[in-house]
Amino acid sequence: MPIVVDTAVPMVVSAVKPKPKANGLAKFEGFVLHANNAQITARAKESELTILTFPLSQEAAQKMQQIVDKGGYQYGDKVTIYYNPTTMQAMKFKGKPSKPI
Repeated sequence: MPIVVDTAVPMVVSAVKPKPKANGLAKFEGFVLHANNAQITARAKESELTILTFPLSQEAAQKMQQIVDKGGYQYGDKVTIYYNPTTMQAMKFKGKPSKPI
């Protein structure tokens, strides 16, 4: 009779779990890698390997355009993104852009 060995289910070591907010938005804290008036890409504060790109909602895109007009976010700027966890669309964001070089 052959010996049957069970294969183990892959184990997730550390997944970045969105923190649910009262208004239904999840919060992502990280550092800007790239930002324009259509989307923002950021690296997670807790994990350097977690990089997410969020498309911007209409309101967030208008706010981002104002920031881009003044020089925009620079690589490494700290940012907090509030997003819809089902669509991954950034509804709003906070963070002070640094001065352009």
